[in-house]
Amino acid sequence: MTKQRTLDIDIPGLDKLFIAGDWVAGSGVDTWDVVMPSTEETIASVPLASIADADAAVAAAREAFDTGPWPRMAPAERASVCARFGEELVARLPDLNRAWTFESGFPLLHGETINGSAGRLIWERAIELAPDLPWEEIRETPTSKVLLERIPIGTVLAVLTYNGPVIQQGMKVIPGLLAGCPVIMKFAPDSQLTARLVAEAARISGFPAGVVSALPVDLETSRYLVEHKGIDMVHMTGGIPAAVEVVGRTSKRLARTALELGGKSPAIIMDDVDLDEVMSTLVPNSIGGLAQSCVALSRILAPRSRYDDIVSKLVEAFESISVGDPFDPSNDMGPLGNVRALGRVQNMLEGAIKQGAKIATGGRRPPHLEKGYFFEPTLLVDVDETMDIAQHEVFGPIIVVIPYDTVDDAVRIANGTEFGLAGSVYGGDEKTALDLARRVRSGSVAVNQAGVCLTEPFGGVKQSGWGREGGTEGILEFTEIKQYLLRGVELQARLE
Repeated sequence: MTKQRTLDIDIPGLDKLFIAGDWVAGSGVDTWDVVMPSTEETIASVPLASIADADAAVAAAREAFDTGPWPRMAPAERASVCARFGEELVARLPDLNRAWTFESGFPLLHGETINGSAGRLIWERAIELAPDLPWEEIRETPTSKVLLERIPIGTVLAVLTYNGPVIQQGMKVIPGLLAGCPVIMKFAPDSQLTARLVAEAARISGFPAGVVSALPVDLETSRYLVEHKGIDMVHMTGGIPAAVEVVGRTSKRLARTALELGGKSPAIIMDDVDLDEVMSTLVPNSIGGLAQSCVALSRILAPRSRYDDIVSKLVEAFESISVGDPFDPSNDMGPLGNVRALGRVQNMLEGAIKQGAKIATGGRRPPHLEKGYFFEPTLLVDVDETMDIAQHEVFGPIIVVIPYDTVDDAVRIANGTEFGLAGSVYGGDEKTALDLARRVRSGSVAVNQAGVCLTEPFGGVKQSGWGREGGTEGILEFTEIKQYLLRGVELQARLE
């Protein structure tokens, strides 16, 4: 059983909206219940923004961009304000981590690692880089000099997800702000507590009026924002169906989009590896956080000669994972983030079994847990690469093991989905493993390890999206190049 809990941290603005840098009363009547996924209890209710509230946030962002100081500040000045924002986030990390556990079910230790280590590193790196980026460059041509200037793209709608609302401050929000763009954050419905702590950090950081808003919206208002003529760019993390709709709605005005979408990331294990070394990174990066990650290694490609050994080691590792109350440090994993995620996992597992897959371990709610959106780490075998479970993202704790016969066979299987976000190759010889990694069509491939580097450019290919987050490129994603044609000395002499 999971312990009954009440919200025990101070959340600012629970009855307000954060528009244009301040807490205000919303004009709508609809509310959203914050449900604790580990107990299924409602622990708070917050107002949702109306269409009028959305218009107010966009109008303020538009004014901030068109006439306000933020886009016109020196990059170092913007970086200074963003540094204060980062410091305020760091000061709130204990509350942010705990709020995230309440509303999304991720264990406290997971939040401390993802938010306090990775998230902080990403935004601090972006803030460090911004002042010295090539904001202006002069190029010589045969007839003239050309000044190229990187200018902010405009107002940005940042669409965030429940599995990383704090880390996405470093991947999406702060880079946009550093580029000079006002940003409206659209948090996931399941991140209402985190959203308010982030907004309060922004409120006291010194951003000019209109530069930052954070809106809780329903589907109708979300679509309205995406279509809004006052929004110049939609920068989203999410799934393919939502991205297709976003592109359809933004295409009417040719607004810019950047899309970090889903994955069905492969891990190719070559036949000359030390399996114990492989498991040390493969397991946490496949099933960690109940695989609620776009870069989860959800397809494990095993050489047929070592298939049984690999399955056996994965079963042992999965069965050693403790699932339960995310506030209890003795548990490795908590529940899925919401009831929709639980239903998706159950439906996809049922479909996989109908198509012939077999459960090696897991496949059910942990028997000691009667409430909450819990599900055991699940490993499927006898999976063919054409099955739905091998082709589509689960975003939950179902990992498949697929056998292969040759390296060419492994490459074909690895590249045989609509996704291309991340992956891993494990081999006894690093050069051989790197050569194999080069053949995997993906935005990122780790060699003899797992995961991605988020302080350098990261993103997908194929239907895993376009654009890059992280590093220099992640900031410049929010800019346009403006050309100024200058009279060169040589041309001027000729004309004289």
